[in-house]
Amino acid sequence: MTKRSLSIASAGVQRRGSHADPSADAALARLGYASELPRNLSMLSVLGMSFAIMAVPFGLSTTMYITLTDGQSVTILWGWVLVSLISLSIAASLAEICAVYPTAGGVYYWSAMLSTPKYAPVASWVTGWLTLVGNWTVTLSINFSGGQLILSAITLWDEDFVPNQYQTILMFWAVMLVCMAVNIFGAKYLDLINKICIYWTASSVVIILITLLSMADTKRSGKFVFAHYDASQSGWPSGWAFFVGLLQAAYTLTGYGMVAAMCEEVQNPEREVPKAIVLSVAAAGVTGVIYLIPILFVLPDVQVLLDVANGQPIGLLFKTVTGSAGGGFGLLFLILGILFFAGVGALTAASRCTYAFARDGAIPGSRLWKRVDKRFDIPLWALVLSTAVDCLLGLIYFGSSAAFNSFTGVATICLSTSYGMPILISVLRGRKAVAHSSYSLGRFGYAINIAMIGWICLAVILFCMPVSLPVEAGTMNYASVVFAGFAAISLAWYFVRGRKDFKGPPVPQDAAPAEQITGLAAMDSNAGRNGDVEKKVLEQ
Repeated sequence: MTKRSLSIASAGVQRRGSHADPSADAALARLGYASELPRNLSMLSVLGMSFAIMAVPFGLSTTMYITLTDGQSVTILWGWVLVSLISLSIAASLAEICAVYPTAGGVYYWSAMLSTPKYAPVASWVTGWLTLVGNWTVTLSINFSGGQLILSAITLWDEDFVPNQYQTILMFWAVMLVCMAVNIFGAKYLDLINKICIYWTASSVVIILITLLSMADTKRSGKFVFAHYDASQSGWPSGWAFFVGLLQAAYTLTGYGMVAAMCEEVQNPEREVPKAIVLSVAAAGVTGVIYLIPILFVLPDVQVLLDVANGQPIGLLFKTVTGSAGGGFGLLFLILGILFFAGVGALTAASRCTYAFARDGAIPGSRLWKRVDKRFDIPLWALVLSTAVDCLLGLIYFGSSAAFNSFTGVATICLSTSYGMPILISVLRGRKAVAHSSYSLGRFGYAINIAMIGWICLAVILFCMPVSLPVEAGTMNYASVVFAGFAAISLAWYFVRGRKDFKGPPVPQDAAPAEQITGLAAMDSNAGRNGDVEKKVLEQ
């Protein structure tokens, strides 16, 4: 386990181009970490990042084939409303915990803090790997579908064009490299980029809404939009197809918890980050309804959309409604703009998650991945690792044409279960740690937490299912295989090093869950596990 030396000097020095927040840095020091990243982000910026990662119009557009297969209008619209309410409840549960423990470790750190000292290392290990794989694969699925969407623009003019596997992978890699470059050379502009995302997304939804409704030659009936249900294409029993189709909404609304990784780059994180988590989900839910209803009113023949070669029918939908390739591309360009913000934001969060987990020695090669590059004030090597892992995982597409479905499934499963871990531990320990949270759920806390744990258990089963039956090797959902692969790596590394050396994040040796980490006793009890603590921090 690496030793940490915490000091007010390291916590309070203002870095190049950053804003100082001594109180937040001191609070972070009491949680066991030195502040190494500049606090340049505002609440609006974090909200924008969360909104960008969820990328509602983009996420719904790139996964539309799922709900067109598994129920159509009812699954698309009411599935979205249902999952939005569920996601809002999970976000509120996480915000309640985040207000108490605002660190870049996010759910990984919270699981350790909420557990007993005996089980804190294994709880944080499991949660950390789920979070890490979830962050990597949600970034992978965003940028992979983005590469597919860019190639689908060519078919607006050349309907016979079908991108092959090499073209798809190369385009995906290009999108990944652009996102990495922005994260490196545009790091100081991330605050501005995240804010622009909010306005771009809102404007795009309004423009698409007005354009589609005004230019459509024919419109569907209200009954079709709000009550039509047809799962005949899925091969699943009619009722079960609805639940399998919830992957579209669940995948789109998954990234909100990832922004907890930005806690150490925000001033007043215990107040601003929980607020951003909840508001972003609420805004995403409303945005989705506003975007989906016009789409359903002008929906062309469903079979024509499902027959699109690369599984990305939104460009064809825009072209059909506007009556021209240029008009279709104009609307598609707005969605591609959202892709840019989503890809950059997801990779930012993934790199911060990698950095936070590496500094506690939980990833092979942690000494390299935990380094903060002083030129750019970012965890550069964690960013490189996240990009490299995603680029390699994209090669699965050579073996399965349904690779994107696997990526979305494993991302949704990993992030959902990582969110569920601290909520479950909190419930098992009587919710004592969050009793005095500034974002407390109050008397409804138990009911909300338990219901969300039940949903997450169901989601794990649902999102390993293929979109339709029957399945072949090339169309199988390999989410469970990717999940098992990372589980094997995590287990192997645990026995190689984690079992002997990993102690989890710096938490008190023995504290009741209601106690916050303050004062000499808490820090001193942890010194033996996680390194030397300088007297200046203890005196502060």
